[in-house]
Amino acid sequence: MPQRYRGRFAPSPTGPLHLGSLVTALASWLDARAHGGDWLVRIEDIDYPRCVRDADTGILRTLEALGLHPDEPPVWQSRRESRYADALRRLDAAGSLYPCGCSRKEIADSLIHVRERHQTLGYPGTCRNGLHGKLPRAWRVRVPDGPAATICFDDRWQGQQCQNLETELGDFVLRRADGLWAYQLAVVVDDAEQGITHIVRGADLLDSTPRQIHLQHLLGLPMPSYLHVPVVVNAVGEKLSKQSGALALDTAAPLDPLRQAGAHLGIVNGEGSVAAWLAAATEQWAEQWLDR
Repeated sequence: MPQRYRGRFAPSPTGPLHLGSLVTALASWLDARAHGGDWLVRIEDIDYPRCVRDADTGILRTLEALGLHPDEPPVWQSRRESRYADALRRLDAAGSLYPCGCSRKEIADSLIHVRERHQTLGYPGTCRNGLHGKLPRAWRVRVPDGPAATICFDDRWQGQQCQNLETELGDFVLRRADGLWAYQLAVVVDDAEQGITHIVRGADLLDSTPRQIHLQHLLGLPMPSYLHVPVVVNAVGEKLSKQSGALALDTAAPLDPLRQAGAHLGIVNGEGSVAAWLAAATEQWAEQWLDR
């Protein structure tokens, strides 16, 4: 029997919801509704220094005003740190982790010499075989060597994607020097525990996917289906974000932001209420994406 569709929208509470994040929220909601599945909301608030007070509740209120209602109560990553610690222990026990004592400057200096030998564009593996007298700062996961280092997947929107973890990235951090959990580990653990079958998110996270697939393999977790939607950009071609001056959504006339986000996704209809617009948008999305 086919597994029931479960999707999610996972915003970081670094400010109010803006058009760029609404595009992702709407795409993930439409995909879930078109499949007759569940749509969840997860607040990704483990990067504490970047989080803005009460931004999470503001995001949830905005989604509600736009008719995007989750099928289960939202969850917060900050309340799930014990799960990330368990996953880290499992990876350590399997020999997939090692402590790293490098500072950012040391890594940058090492890369200057390594790149001259065309070995890697990412972390050069300085601490892979020992700390060499340094104090441990972060924890890194080993990436495969040779042919196994190339991770490929079929993205429903972007097509086949491949990345060589060894040459393009190197061993990457799962727990940072400041003690915070890396996004890559947290998202993999959360998606598996919540039973997420389909991930719909912005194309700015496309190059994170091979790392997450690698962690899924190491932890014995299922690999979801992926769809990465084109990001919204501003007038100078920068990704629309809080840092690039994105404005908070005005929900006084909720159809306006929905229509803007829909147009970015190729969804256009003339319905005059939120419920009717979303219903028509779901049908349009189904026609385009249900079998992909």
